[in-house]
Amino acid sequence: MTTAYAQQRIAPAPPAPRRSPAGPLLAVLWGGAAALIALWWHDTGSVVGAAGWLTGAGRIAGLLSGYACAVLVGLMARVPLLEQRIGSDRVARWHAMAGRYTICLLVAHVVLILLGYAAQDGSSIVDESLTVVLDYPEMLKATAGTAILFAVGLVSARAVRRRVSHEFWYYLHLLTYAAVFLSFGHQLALGSDFTGNRTAQIAWYALYLGVAALVGWFRILAPIRLNLRHRLRVESVHREAPGVYSVVIRGRRVHQMGARPGQYLRWRFLTEGMRWTSTPYSLSAPPRPDLLRITVKALGDHSAAVALLWPGTRVWAEGPYGALTAERQTSHKSLLVAGGVGITPLRALFETLPGDVTLLYRAHTAEDLALGGELEAVARWRGAKLLYALNGPYGRRPDLTAHSLRASVPDLDAHDVYLCGPHGFARELYGALRAAGVPDRRIHHESFEL
Repeated sequence: MTTAYAQQRIAPAPPAPRRSPAGPLLAVLWGGAAALIALWWHDTGSVVGAAGWLTGAGRIAGLLSGYACAVLVGLMARVPLLEQRIGSDRVARWHAMAGRYTICLLVAHVVLILLGYAAQDGSSIVDESLTVVLDYPEMLKATAGTAILFAVGLVSARAVRRRVSHEFWYYLHLLTYAAVFLSFGHQLALGSDFTGNRTAQIAWYALYLGVAALVGWFRILAPIRLNLRHRLRVESVHREAPGVYSVVIRGRRVHQMGARPGQYLRWRFLTEGMRWTSTPYSLSAPPRPDLLRITVKALGDHSAAVALLWPGTRVWAEGPYGALTAERQTSHKSLLVAGGVGITPLRALFETLPGDVTLLYRAHTAEDLALGGELEAVARWRGAKLLYALNGPYGRRPDLTAHSLRASVPDLDAHDVYLCGPHGFARELYGALRAAGVPDRRIHHESFEL
């Protein structure tokens, strides 16, 4: 156990309350889609015949798919306002939904436009497709971009993603930038809603250049600045439980990174076999002036290799990200529920969350209680309540139902609940908490399994 690190205590302090910008942001995004439909309506006269209806519907789908591409990229630019105020997992869900919308709109655009042009010219769909791709300006590049987007969409399907490595999925996703770049030209060259409409052209350029600026700053320049400034290196590695290791990371002026208990960073260890993988790990203790700590369970090749890191190994970090912080607190009472290695962000919150705090830690056996000594020390130090839910004889699982939760925490519905653990565990506990009367707005959860 990293005793020297754990002995430094951070006194709980109430955070400044901040409202989530999720509602206003969604209103702006849907407002942009409505503005595009209004642009089509303004520029469209009477629609005549099947060819006119097909082409008109294809134009609408094309406008919306082009807009969705910009939204898709912007959502994953890792803008702190989104990552820290709305929550990384929620933004990732929006990104996944926008991706599905984009692919569906793109398919509709291609099919409807080709059908409409074929009906207008009296040609077959095959001949019309060849004419459009080979003879229309910017269409060869757009076709290549469309193929890339379809490939990304295919690999992102849940059934396919389970069968490919994270690295393959990640690096294929990076080609989305190339796909958007290749497809941009034909939108202005062939889009009748932009031809001769200088205001619409300027707005479209502003949208795409604005998104490119967000990506350039927050995904490239900001991480470079962070790592040049803080010079992170592995300080030490400690075994906490079977297959669970803590990594203490030292850097310059680490406290100026702005990381808060409950947040995570994406870590890249610059050593053989690990330098090409960036993995999210939560802080397992409050940041110190020159130290950070993560705690990792060996669940795959990368996480297993963490135990073999040597002191002095250089570290490349991006972040901090996540909204599982004290700023979500709405009551002076909080229940933290951890499953397995989900204890890591909750260990940091257990020390720093203000008010009356109870921690419920689910593990298979007492030996699997990572950071257990630290948790008990924190509980004594701040007078907090610490509960364990371990397997019984013959591996019988503990009863974590609405009834048992209310028995352990009688006024449960008056608590904020911070929940972290494997997806199945989190889903089961969420249902039990709702059945116990805890309002949805008081259940706080983030997941990397997206």
